[in-house]
Amino acid sequence: MTSYSLDSYIVTPAELNSALRKNVHSKLSTAPRIVPLCASWFLPNDPAERTGESTFLAARIPRARFFDLDAVKDPTSPYPHMLPSPKDFAASLGRLGIRKDDAVVVYDTSELGIFSAPRVGWTLKVFGHPDVHLLNNFRLWVEQGYPVESDEPQPVDPVQYPIPELDVSKVASFEEVKSIVKEQGKEGAEEVQILDARSPKRWEGRDPEPREGLSSGHIPHSRNIPVSDLLDPVTKALLPAEQLKAYFEGKGVDVSKPIISSCGTGVTAAVIDAALTEAGYPELSRRLYDGSWTEWAQRVRPEENLIVKFAD
Repeated sequence: MTSYSLDSYIVTPAELNSALRKNVHSKLSTAPRIVPLCASWFLPNDPAERTGESTFLAARIPRARFFDLDAVKDPTSPYPHMLPSPKDFAASLGRLGIRKDDAVVVYDTSELGIFSAPRVGWTLKVFGHPDVHLLNNFRLWVEQGYPVESDEPQPVDPVQYPIPELDVSKVASFEEVKSIVKEQGKEGAEEVQILDARSPKRWEGRDPEPREGLSSGHIPHSRNIPVSDLLDPVTKALLPAEQLKAYFEGKGVDVSKPIISSCGTGVTAAVIDAALTEAGYPELSRRLYDGSWTEWAQRVRPEENLIVKFAD
């Protein structure tokens, strides 16, 4: 174990800063490095019209690279943020100069706190990157006075990242979720818990979705786990492990049974997954519905009655 290794998936600003101070980058060295990876992303209806790249250029962890959620995806899919092909994933990390043995620490914007970084961390893990971590979080990094840089980043040397295999056991498809929903409650059917990270009123069908023309509501048998409930209201960092564990227990989540996380486009569903990890729950039998509500609401047929809305 190196002197700058990070032991847990969720790391604090102090832990990352300490590790980075000991991890000296050198073009001549082939030793594993710690690479901060900015995964800033904003909803398409952001009132300030902010973008992930603009916040990355304004303030970032020194030597960080930018992972563009709107670019590293399946370009053939009509749904946003679907996983890229293994070849495209490898090419993207190669362009960022990330090597297979690098430790990657993904982080978010200081404005939103924990939001999109868990999705990128989850993506790295399902493609088999061996050393992935999530910073909790960049807002605290800035407030606690750790170093930041701005303007154009230094160019990185591209590398040849090996084409990985996707761990399909961590991903749920539309067809699988639909089959699970139709079997829920039937005798002999395995109970699968579907956890939806969207806001309560979107889940209830009372507020519109950010994407114009998309119905709100929820998948039958799903339960609402709003992202805001998992975060500190001031710092927007993930709550401490014991609080998260108590919250999931209070929501009736049984971690001994399969869990599928969902949200609007598969981004904040990964916050649920990260919170389950921080609470100390094993990753076995946990999947993320990649297409999430955007795919579900467009693909189910009205006569199937697979969109649930609460009456006002």
